[in-house]
Amino acid sequence: MEHKVLAPVTIDARFCGPENSGNGGYSAGRLASGMAGSVEVTLRKPPPLQVPLTVRVEADGSRGMYCGVALVASARPAPVVVRDLAVPSFSAAAEAATRTFPDHLHQVPGCFVCGPDRLPGEGLRLHPGPLDAADVEWQGPVACTWVPTADLGDQNSVVRSEFVWSALDCPTAYACASMAGMRLLLLGRQTVEILRLPTVGQRCIVVAQRGAHEGRKFFADACLYSEHGEVMARCNALWISVSQEVLQGASRKAG
Repeated sequence: MEHKVLAPVTIDARFCGPENSGNGGYSAGRLASGMAGSVEVTLRKPPPLQVPLTVRVEADGSRGMYCGVALVASARPAPVVVRDLAVPSFSAAAEAATRTFPDHLHQVPGCFVCGPDRLPGEGLRLHPGPLDAADVEWQGPVACTWVPTADLGDQNSVVRSEFVWSALDCPTAYACASMAGMRLLLLGRQTVEILRLPTVGQRCIVVAQRGAHEGRKFFADACLYSEHGEVMARCNALWISVSQEVLQGASRKAG
């Protein structure tokens, strides 16, 4: 059976992570859109911006996203395994976000999801901090709130799935930040299961918890909750620490 080609994906510059490349969670969510159940996306190269990317569906249901002949990302069905995470109140998550790290320590200030340089309504501005005020080493769960804006929803005011992938992305990096020595982290793999999409204006909570690490690889889990504690989505993430020099070189190639 030959592969099927879907409509091309173009990542708008608004949805960048590092300069000149797409936010990892957003890009992964675009590739996974329409796939049933939980999906694992592996990022092979920095997703380029403003370029039509070819999406191919293979006979086994897996997908690949290509820039020319270069594989940018691959997607396949895979389970999400998330440990029991804290379920804070909306106010507790909002308070945790006040304990996030200072803007000047942010490695990617223009990121669509977590960049402090993004204006309200332009980026998601998710800046998690430790739930426990005494957790100065960031060893426990981190949390923040998220209230999706109208531009993230469809005609029925249901938030599009790629923005749920986005919201679960950067908080897992924040969970690993201290363990990684505040080094720059790039998303390598994200596995997401969406149980229910939020609606525009719904008060949501994002909680992330760091896991193990192996050399430059750091693992974390995350959940998206309603303000009433319903699990709406869950995520496993793999992050890889890189140098700014590597990032700048990759961004130039992606651009």
